[in-house]
Amino acid sequence: MSERGSFGTKIGVILATAGSAVGLGNIWRFPYLTGQDGGAAFLLVYLVSILILGIPGMVAEFIVGRHGASNAARAYYQLGGRWWSLIGYMGAVTSMIILGFYAVVAGWCLQYLVVSLLGGIHGDPAYVAAYFKNFSSDPVKPLLWTVAFIVLTHLVVIRGVRKGIEKFSNMLMPTLFILLLIIVVASCLLPGAGKGIAFLFKPDFSKIDSNVLLDALGQSFFSLSLGTACLCTYASYFSRQTNLSQSALQIAGIDTFIAVLAGLMIFPAAFSVGVRPDSGPSLIFITLPNVFQQAFSPALGYIISVLFYALLALAALTSTISMHEIGTAMFYEELHISRKKGAIMETLVCVTIGVLCSLSCGAADISLFGKTFLECCDYLTSNILLPLGSFFTCILIGWVVPKRIVRDEFTNWGTVRGRFYAVWLFIIRFVSPVCILAVFLHQLGIL
Repeated sequence: MSERGSFGTKIGVILATAGSAVGLGNIWRFPYLTGQDGGAAFLLVYLVSILILGIPGMVAEFIVGRHGASNAARAYYQLGGRWWSLIGYMGAVTSMIILGFYAVVAGWCLQYLVVSLLGGIHGDPAYVAAYFKNFSSDPVKPLLWTVAFIVLTHLVVIRGVRKGIEKFSNMLMPTLFILLLIIVVASCLLPGAGKGIAFLFKPDFSKIDSNVLLDALGQSFFSLSLGTACLCTYASYFSRQTNLSQSALQIAGIDTFIAVLAGLMIFPAAFSVGVRPDSGPSLIFITLPNVFQQAFSPALGYIISVLFYALLALAALTSTISMHEIGTAMFYEELHISRKKGAIMETLVCVTIGVLCSLSCGAADISLFGKTFLECCDYLTSNILLPLGSFFTCILIGWVVPKRIVRDEFTNWGTVRGRFYAVWLFIIRFVSPVCILAVFLHQLGIL
């Protein structure tokens, strides 16, 4: 296909793929789960989960994508046949749904960034909570921010792999890291910050239970974008010389490092003003504005608030770019149209989902099974589609695809030492499917 591109540099491969993983899952979901599940105890289990589930799963999806050198549906078809192509289609649908509701939350971040630039949200905790409730339920403002964020993502993706995805990832990821580092330093220098640092790094093993284990397993593949066809799609742009296992290790390392830094950004500041670390999903829009205005001087609080919401917006953008590319690649390759037209089709679908999600947050009664439309999209993708995609990818690579093909991809046709190939294959065939199935049942409330 003439419009199919490829990454130009090794650093481009790492930063773009790491960008697909680094997002609100690291800077929002990881800290609040860590706060709820005992701090360092959760972190320890999470690190083990990345090793036994995350990295092997990434390599499996890389093999599918690079071998197919095409969109996810066609890549799965080439390795397994017609029925296995459904995994690719499911991944594309999953990414569209995620991008739709993800853009709503990203739009909230943009609103808070603008408000922070204009002076911030000041007042008692009740006022801050009321502000978020009133804004998120407004019928116009959140919707406009949602559409704006999807259009911004669209403008990056239509430029192609090298001039769009790789170029912007090379700029966004270092910027994100620098912003995060600045806030971490400011947070860790606060009086009483040591308690927050100890909470994150000094484990209390008595806090480890089945919920902590399963939450950590779930976060490990949600954070790395396993099961969305994202890794498969990006791997289709890898060269034959790309070391898949080494790349997976590097990307997982960056993703985990960013998550730990997010913890160092939030917990020291929270403990310094006596705020509980287990405030849950409301953390970044209700709890942290209060923390910022209590922990820092007005001038420094202004700067930290602006940097924080800029950081969130950048993190969200690196993820939405990858989500958008999955559907874009599928539309233009399967329908034999231009990349621009494929991107437009993807954008229209995601805008429709995003509008419904935004309106369901209070502006209109759009609900299913007692949940808002946004909550339904989140539940469907996180609890059902992502685990299913990861599970069947492991089954395909571990049991269906001939071992010769799998080994050739793993070792770059014998040019890379495959010292851990046997261990990796054992994990993909036996360990990962069991872990993913346990997470799946846990998310459904069965286990």
